[in-house]
Amino acid sequence: MMDGSPALAFRVNELTPDPSVTFDPKVVKDYVTYAHRLANRGLVNSSVGGMVIRVAHASHPDGVCYAKPQGISLEEVEADDLVITDIPYGRILAGERATTVGHQMNREILRLRPDVNAVIHLHHDEMIAFMAAGYEKINSYSLTYGYLMQKPAHYLPASINVEEDVGPIKTFIHDTNCIIMKRHGFTVLGRTVSEAYHRTCVLVSEIKRNIIVETLCAANGRTPETVTDEEMAWMSTHGDSVMYPQLIRKKD
Repeated sequence: MMDGSPALAFRVNELTPDPSVTFDPKVVKDYVTYAHRLANRGLVNSSVGGMVIRVAHASHPDGVCYAKPQGISLEEVEADDLVITDIPYGRILAGERATTVGHQMNREILRLRPDVNAVIHLHHDEMIAFMAAGYEKINSYSLTYGYLMQKPAHYLPASINVEEDVGPIKTFIHDTNCIIMKRHGFTVLGRTVSEAYHRTCVLVSEIKRNIIVETLCAANGRTPETVTDEEMAWMSTHGDSVMYPQLIRKKD
C-alpha cells in the first residue's frame, strides 16, 4: 500500500469458501434459539443489532464465527440464513451473504478476548432513553447484576461508534463484559452464548430498575440506595462461585 502499511490478505465479506468449515447443527440451533429468545423479550428493533458465536477450528487459530447476514433481524433469522466468517478479516467461509457493519466490532472483540465466545449487541430502547434523559451511568440495585456481569460496564460517548471504527476497543475491552454505547445501544460479552444471554437479561433488568427507582424517588423525595462500588468489586471477584458452583465429589 502507498502509506507503507501492510496489505490485507483478504477483505471484509470476501467470499472465500473453506471446505473444512461446515455448519454444526448444535451451534446453528443455539444461535436461532437465543436470537428468538432475545426477540421474544422485546429487545430486537428492526434489522439492527446482532449476535455472534465463536467455535474453535483447527485451521483457524482464532476460531470461526457464526453470524446473521445483513438485512435480517434476530427476530427473523433461521438456520438457513446464517453465515460463518473468520475472525481476523471477516471473510465468508460458509454461506453466501454479507455480514453487517457491526460484525467488525464483534470480530474485534473476539480477537482481543480469547475468553469470550459470544457477543450480543442490541439497540435497547430503555437504555438509550435513560442516557438521553441525562443519566451518566446505570446504577446497581440488585445482587445478581454484579455476580453475573463480573466486570464494570464501560461507557462510550455518543461521538464514538466502535462498529465503524474498531480502533478504540483495544483500550478498554479487557476490563469489561458490557459496553454501554450512548444513543446507540449496548454490547454484552460471554464465555458462552448462554452467559451472554443471561448477562443481557440482567442488564436489561437493571436498566428497568434504574428507571423505576428514579421515578419513585422523584415522587417521594427519597434518595436511592445503590450497591456500592466496593460491594460490586467483591461480587465481581466471587461471581463464578456464586453463579456457577462446582460439584464436589465425595472422597473415598
